[in-house]
Amino acid sequence: MNQRTDSRNAGASIRVRSMIQVALFGAIIVILAFTPFLGYIPLGFTRATIIHIPVIIGSLLLGPKKGAVLGLVFGVTSFINNTMNPTVTSFVFTPFYSLGEFSGGIGSLIICFIPRILTGVVPYYVYKGVTTLITTLTRSQKVSSLGLILAGMSGALVNTLLVMNLIFFFFRDAYAKANGVAVNAVYAFILSVIGINGVPEAIVAAVFTLGIGKILMKKNIRDRLGV
Repeated sequence: MNQRTDSRNAGASIRVRSMIQVALFGAIIVILAFTPFLGYIPLGFTRATIIHIPVIIGSLLLGPKKGAVLGLVFGVTSFINNTMNPTVTSFVFTPFYSLGEFSGGIGSLIICFIPRILTGVVPYYVYKGVTTLITTLTRSQKVSSLGLILAGMSGALVNTLLVMNLIFFFFRDAYAKANGVAVNAVYAFILSVIGINGVPEAIVAAVFTLGIGKILMKKNIRDRLGV
């Protein structure tokens, strides 16, 4: 009986600790999202963001399932921001905003949530794949700097590339008109957004993931954090 009670208590403790871990990272995401000009930086035709960084770090520390939850929180903040504080192209992220002839739909929800959820999943597997390969080749168990860099870049790029390509798939004509570009030139415009927005975001994510990850991914630190 005592063993069963101890087992239940241990399980409850693990669940509570897990919820606290997700809540802490979720709080960071929310603070970034709703602090003006910090998490979402308006650029007129779009918003630059650094919110993917805690999602990526959370994915590496807590695993892909909790990373997906953090990505969902990221998506919710984007949904709220684009509904309550819209830009000219916010209709691609929320079905509850329209600008003249431009309005969102089910595609808006897919764009808003799917890339952000995957931002919390892909980096974990990228890091795991790189570290497994390096461990096999070198027999080293150290935190992989290359793995952290690639994980950070992959998280940022999966968000940017999926968002922009899904915009092209669901809202090509409306997005072109909203930005004042010809329909046949809209993908070139999207590529320019990826270059101007996505590449710097990926570099920043790589730098932050490396810097923070080198500390938090150490075994003694992870043991203290309970992850």
